[in-house]
Amino acid sequence: MPPVEVARDVFLVTLPLPFALNSVNCYLLRDPDGWTVLDAGLHTAAGEAAWRSALAELGVAPRAIRQIVLTHHHPDHYGMAGWLQELSGAPVLLAPREIEQARATWGLPPGEGDPMLPHFRAHGTPAAVAAGMAVEVARLREATRPHPEPTPLAAGAVVPMGGRGFTAIHAPGHSDGQLLFYDPEDRLLLCGDHVLVKITPHIGLWPTSEPDPLGRFLASLADLVALDVRLALPGHRAPITAWAARIAELRHHHDLRLAAMAAAVAGFGEASAFEVARAVFPFERFTPHEQRFAVAETIAHLERLAFAGALARVEGEVARYRSTGR
Repeated sequence: MPPVEVARDVFLVTLPLPFALNSVNCYLLRDPDGWTVLDAGLHTAAGEAAWRSALAELGVAPRAIRQIVLTHHHPDHYGMAGWLQELSGAPVLLAPREIEQARATWGLPPGEGDPMLPHFRAHGTPAAVAAGMAVEVARLREATRPHPEPTPLAAGAVVPMGGRGFTAIHAPGHSDGQLLFYDPEDRLLLCGDHVLVKITPHIGLWPTSEPDPLGRFLASLADLVALDVRLALPGHRAPITAWAARIAELRHHHDLRLAAMAAAVAGFGEASAFEVARAVFPFERFTPHEQRFAVAETIAHLERLAFAGALARVEGEVARYRSTGR
């Protein structure tokens, strides 16, 4: 579909994804001296064609792109950054923590074992299931090449984009170093994958994750709810016009999911994250890609309950959780 102007000088570019969530929102922002790309999409032939079509539709020569700004390192946002950098010569701006995670996740040296395998095995995932997950990650890794040469972008920096001054806000949870971009004058927020409409952002614990991602996500939502947002432009699906109400819905969703996880552990007496994931999600209907997300999300919720004292983590070759009665 052609680019759509969703705010003054801000154009939505919808790129295809080969998943159930079949598209990602990227943005072109028109500046007095050129254009900014916000997020890049997954590197596929269809993605390249979509970018070329969008640039042609708006009459944007690749060399008119003056910067490529990434909210976080996940492959559907980071994957084409290197290709766009080669096409345009523009710098790629990314938070330092996200640069670290991109290198650790997508820049795995040839022959080095994938850390996904031991991570999921340590949470009870059978070898064959974990191997299927690792195959999916390897495919994603290929869809992030060529890798960009990123420039660190710090939280608090003011980034000129779309004729506005956007302040970079650190919003962890979905990814450790994710940055949102807020213009207080226009009350416009570029919110990445931190807040989405209809679907809930994935909050998972991965091999490179900092501890308790769900706790940090919920704390971030509590801070962001006071932000005066007229319009939030997310990484997937429709724009958000009821900012505080959507945050309240997300917090309620995680309250329900935490209760479901705690009940599942209580039902088992003691359980691994894999066992809980199979109890809470329609696991057998999922693809390996979706199973990977389900287990990572389950680990994040169980760890949140452990940090809160409602569960105890029982260490061993496979980590298990049991209720504390609190």
